[in-house]
Amino acid sequence: MAKKLKNYIGGEWVESITSDYIPVHDPATCELLAECPDSTAEDVDRAVQAATEGFDEWRRTPVMNRAQYMYRLKTLLEDRFEDISRMVVQENGKALDEARGEVRRGIESVDFATGVPFMMRADGLEDVSSGIDEFTMRQPAGVFAAITPFNFPAMVPLWFLPTAITCGNTFILKPSPQTPISMDILFEILEELDLPEGVVNLVQGGKASSMAIMEHPGIKGVSFVGSTPVAKLVYETCTRHGKRVQAQGGAKNYIAVMPDANMEASVKNIMGAAYGCAGQRCLAAAVVVAVGDAYDKVRDEVAKQAGNLRVGYGLNETTQMGTVVSAAAKERIENLIQRGLDEGAKVVLDGRNVTVAGFEEGTFVGPTILENVTPENIVAKEEIFGPVLSLMKAENFDEAVDLINNSRYGNAASIFTTNGGYARDFKYRVNAGNIGINIGVAAPSASFPFGGQKDSFFGDLHGQGSDSIEFYTERKIIIERWI
Repeated sequence: MAKKLKNYIGGEWVESITSDYIPVHDPATCELLAECPDSTAEDVDRAVQAATEGFDEWRRTPVMNRAQYMYRLKTLLEDRFEDISRMVVQENGKALDEARGEVRRGIESVDFATGVPFMMRADGLEDVSSGIDEFTMRQPAGVFAAITPFNFPAMVPLWFLPTAITCGNTFILKPSPQTPISMDILFEILEELDLPEGVVNLVQGGKASSMAIMEHPGIKGVSFVGSTPVAKLVYETCTRHGKRVQAQGGAKNYIAVMPDANMEASVKNIMGAAYGCAGQRCLAAAVVVAVGDAYDKVRDEVAKQAGNLRVGYGLNETTQMGTVVSAAAKERIENLIQRGLDEGAKVVLDGRNVTVAGFEEGTFVGPTILENVTPENIVAKEEIFGPVLSLMKAENFDEAVDLINNSRYGNAASIFTTNGGYARDFKYRVNAGNIGINIGVAAPSASFPFGGQKDSFFGDLHGQGSDSIEFYTERKIIIERWI
């Protein structure tokens, strides 16, 4: 019998007030894994009350003591590493190696949070005026929340929760109702830490609970990762209600390949960037711009390597690419492929109608490559969020840069070249928040902010790194004289 999920509020597992539940299926086997409560505004209010009541005690807990919880959390996550990884596969559909990589990156964010005592330190200046000293002090700001996506159900919540609570805040997490079970496991682990009541809270659900978080006056700030239309809504709603907000949106990530690039190695990197996690990530390579006579070489090598990728059930250790997250996602992706073809693109490799023996009902979309793609084609403009790579040709480096900068998105962009001049000019001129030089997936480590520009990010302070310390603290200026 499928597990009926609960919320975690004030240090206890509690039933949601709702009577509506959302089924959670394994996208490969179609097995019903769990039923997720579609929590209400009242559920959110209960979590805010618990977080508010727990804040004063928690903020008075010495920061070194708060950091000690992170060391313990890391150990417990390592102990449950395989359990979480396998659940990510089952609820999301990605391959096991990809799930393990996701959980590993999440643990890196816990590592980062152990350094909060150092990063919260501020600066000062004595005798700023005669007998007067002045300095800054960072303090926790209150109750924070995160609304996280389906595509990295274990990693993305760990971008936010560890740093927020180590800074002295209390926290409410609302994961995607498509992939809620990984966070159910995380909160089982958090319960073992014996944190004070109200420090961490889990509210499962969909739109109603998300809107309640954005509008609740007791929440200081909200972190969000998702599509651009929703990120914009989150940003506008949160700011209208006086909250600080970091809303990371969608992407259309371009990769330029110069004629001097090491073609086989470059394409190997592009494979991981385009088809890792079945293309369901905000750093997925979506468009390759091959410059000059690199085009034919890139197309042929991409087709060769993509055609050899093993598509299958994610828990099979030999699988290189699993499913997309749902039947609705599969239909949307395949419809966008067809629209791209209707607008003049041509198929190099068609991943539609792929089936896997023993998993015929699974939501598989195979690696897809489209060429003859123009900037006006929908597959060059809109985020597909699936294993679809579009090929474009540029006559020279400047044209490639213009093609990239003309995109309304600015999450990431990469170049493959052996020419240092091209590399320097690329990182100088391209308008994207994460730049890769001979790197397919320009994913910042936990100690660096996760960049994003244009329609890929709404807000002032990004997730991760030094930005997260700014986001989760208030800076107070102290001016004092003792004479």
